[in-house]
Amino acid sequence: MLKEKLLKDLKNSMKEKNTVRKNVIQMVRAAILQVEKDKQIELNDEQIIDIIAKESKKRKDALGDYEKSGREDLINEIKEEIQILAEYLPKQLSIEEVENIVKEVIAEQGATSIKDMGKVMKTAKEKIGAASDGKTINEVVKKMLA
Repeated sequence: MLKEKLLKDLKNSMKEKNTVRKNVIQMVRAAILQVEKDKQIELNDEQIIDIIAKESKKRKDALGDYEKSGREDLINEIKEEIQILAEYLPKQLSIEEVENIVKEVIAEQGATSIKDMGKVMKTAKEKIGAASDGKTINEVVKKMLA
């Protein structure tokens, strides 16, 4: 289970004195604990992957801001954090793979125009899950429905 893997990796990163890795794993574990306490449920691996994907997205969004302001120290740290988070996410799909799934969804839904984007996005996101970020899916759907 993913929770046990995170705990094991946390212990290893503490032994190795890998501060960045330790901090990233602690942050993910804290986010998991917060959701479990708020909703009073035990999260499964799929829900944990969603949390990790959200944390990764936050860092990717922040990366753009740091690059604009020229903060090299923070840019490198954020890139390292994104890499660490990626280890816990499923393999990311290529643009072509996302396009193929979106084509299937458009055919299933009978979508013809940009007005159908909401339906297509919802179904595509369910099928793809954390294997691609929402931004990429959105761009592909827009391109195919325009």
